[in-house]
Parts: sequence; structure tokens; C-alpha cells
Amino acid sequence: MGLLDDTTQQQYYQENNYGNYQFTSLDDIISQFMVVYVGDQKIIQKASRIDVAFHAQRAMQELSFDTFKSIKSQEITVPATLQMILPQDYVNYTKISWVDSAGIKHPLYPTGRTSNPPNPYQNADGDFVLTAVGTLDDSSSSIVLDAEYKNIQVGMVVSGPYIPNQTIVGATSNSSSITTITIEDTAGTAVVPTESNSGTTLTFTNTDGSLILEKESSYIVENLSWNLTDYKITGTASELTDIEIGMLISHDNFPVGTTVTNVYSTTIVTSALPLSGTSAVTSGGEVTFTSPNSESDTWSSYKSGTSSENQDDYQDDTYWPAGGERYGLDPQRAQVNGSFYIDQQSGKIHFSSNISGKTVVLDYISDGLGTDAEMQVHKFAEEAMYKSILCAIMSAKANVGGRQLAYYKKDKFAAIRTAKLRLSNIKLEELTQTLRGKSKHIKH
Repeated sequence: MGLLDDTTQQQYYQENNYGNYQFTSLDDIISQFMVVYVGDQKIIQKASRIDVAFHAQRAMQELSFDTFKSIKSQEITVPATLQMILPQDYVNYTKISWVDSAGIKHPLYPTGRTSNPPNPYQNADGDFVLTAVGTLDDSSSSIVLDAEYKNIQVGMVVSGPYIPNQTIVGATSNSSSITTITIEDTAGTAVVPTESNSGTTLTFTNTDGSLILEKESSYIVENLSWNLTDYKITGTASELTDIEIGMLISHDNFPVGTTVTNVYSTTIVTSALPLSGTSAVTSGGEVTFTSPNSESDTWSSYKSGTSSENQDDYQDDTYWPAGGERYGLDPQRAQVNGSFYIDQQSGKIHFSSNISGKTVVLDYISDGLGTDAEMQVHKFAEEAMYKSILCAIMSAKANVGGRQLAYYKKDKFAAIRTAKLRLSNIKLEELTQTLRGKSKHIKH
């Protein structure tokens, strides 16, 4: 039976799965490999489908990087933040360009002269430590601090004179630019200092021992209310204007790490319900909202710098109004298109200021395993897949001789070379036309 016997031409043109005949699904590759290569009097006497599937997916990934036509693209308009989130299935980029009004792509070039490093909190002495001066009362778990400290979050470890070990911040409140904290142990039981004392220096640290980062913004909102069965915090619209999605919520009623998932009018939606055992707040609730990460001074300076205008009216090739040579110019900066760098830690692309508001196209490589629809192999490379799976399985087996293994590797690389030649899509007419443009004499 032919491969198209179940689909008529009329059905093909009425569906949206155009051009799919040139591909074979990864599931079919695995099934056919199990039939042809595994069994009695076959190359592989015994192998489980799970093993074959693993090596097939690894072969798919490796061939996607330098053999398959696996380049994908995404187009966005660069916002005022000058940042672009990397696509979900991103592995590496091939080209990043901005698009002009004529639809022409202008390549952007990476810069290695800037970055967005972490920005840890520093006190007045430059030390990476958050300290505050508080008044201790041995009959109360509340400690009044000497100023307002927006960096102090619920769940932080508190240490200092007369403070028992394993004490954490249970709650924070602010009034008249003064922060008051409530301390408790890790089980949530209130803790009191061992002695009363004024002017006590307290140190605050993260529970995992990491450095406290500077907060990009922090807001203390009062007059809030919430219950224990709803993911909503209700307040006044005018007081919620600065609250943004992704901000951390610091309050003893909410689990540590709770964030804002939505803000609309008078309602904030949280990522977690209030803790069981706490009480609903009908009015007058006070919550601290902070941005999880700060913006480094390096990135702030880079994005605010004035870059060359990337405009071209296609009337001439004059990019530099000043005539004459420019000796000593750095080649990577000798362009007016703009620049970028990728912050792998945050998963974002950062652009220079002259890209703001422009359309940017990201051409990138995926590994072909993002979705079931992508797990397909071009028929030009089908044999390369079989040989890659075979070589991988034989390499993982015991008692396979070196000469035999070398044969499988040679067979694999030969199949991959053939696939690359086929997928290179070289057409004689297109090649000769290109050579004619290079003033090469071509007979015809």
C-alpha cells in the first residue's frame, strides 16, 4: 500500500498540513528501526523501545544543530524596557536583526563590553550585609527598628544579641517611616528576645545563605483585605497603580515566595492562598510588594546611552557624514544598526537604546523536541537517523569490538554527510545565476 493511499488530493488541499510528505515522524523512525535492526539474526539482537527512543531523540537533537533546517524565527516590537524574552524552545541564535519600513533586515551585532550582573545589597560601609538597629522587649515578639527597611522580607533569618538561634521574620509593618518586625521560629511560634535592650544591631540574611539583592522597587500598601479561600487581595485602585505582575508579596499570612499574578482595578491576584491557620483580613491589611530582581547600574547606563541612529533612506551609502578614514576603529562597533547582549541567567536579550520601538526578528536554533509536531525528520536525512541510532546503541553495548564500532561510526558520518549535501538544496540554475553576478563566464 502506498504512503498516500489513505489521503486523496482533495483532502490534502482542504487541510492545512501542506508539504508534510517530505517528513517522517520520529515515532515512525523508532518503529521502523525496531522492525529492521532489532531481533533474531539482526544487527542488534535485543533492545528495548525505551533505549531506542532515547538514542533517537539524542540523534534528533544533534542533527538539528548542524544538519537539519531547524532554524526558527520570532518577531517582536522592542518595548521601552529594551528587553526580549528568549523563546521557550531556544537553544542558540543564528541572527538577530531589526526590520526597517521597507521590510529589509539589518543585522544586529553582539557586544561583549557590557552585561547585567547581579546587584547585591550593600550597606553604607560597602559590606554585603543588611543590618538594622532595633529596640528589644523580652515580653514581646515585636521589634521596632530605627528606620524604614523595605529590603527586610518575611522569612529572613534574624540574628543578633539576645535573639535566639533559628529566628526568622514572621511579619513586617511600616508606619511613619519606621519598620516594625515580628519574630518567630521556623515552626511559626512567636519568639521573644532573652533580654530587653535598646539600640540592638540586628543582621538579616536569606535562609539559603545567598546574598540579599537590591530591589528595583518596593511599595508598602495599606488598607487591603483578603480571605483564606480566594487568591485575591482587594484594595483601592489609586494605591495599586505601582503594583506589577511578578512582584513578591511579603506578609506573614502568605507563603514565602508568593507573587502577584495579575493586577486589575482594585484587585490583586496572588500565586498562592493565605496560609492555613491564619485569619482573614477584612480591612486595614498592610502588605509589602517588591520587585524580585534589581536592574544593575551597568545595564541602566548601557540602555540610557545615546546610540547612532539606525536609519537608511536607500538613496546612497553614506553612513558617516565625516569624510576620510577612521583609523583604530573597532570593527564590531563600526556599524549603525545597533547591538545586543544575551543575559543567560535571566533568559532575556538586552538591546541598545536605538532599537527601542523597532521590529526585531530573532532567528534561532531549537533541538526539534519542543512539541510532537516538531519531532519530524526530513526524508533526506532519514538514513542518517537510522545510522546515528545504530551507532549510539552499539557504543553503549558491552563486548563490541573497536574495529566493529569504528565501522558503525564511519557509516554514521557518511550518512550525515550525504544528508547535509541533500539538505543544502543546491540548484544548478541558482548557482549559475549567482556566478554570473560575480562576472564569471558561464556557458549556456
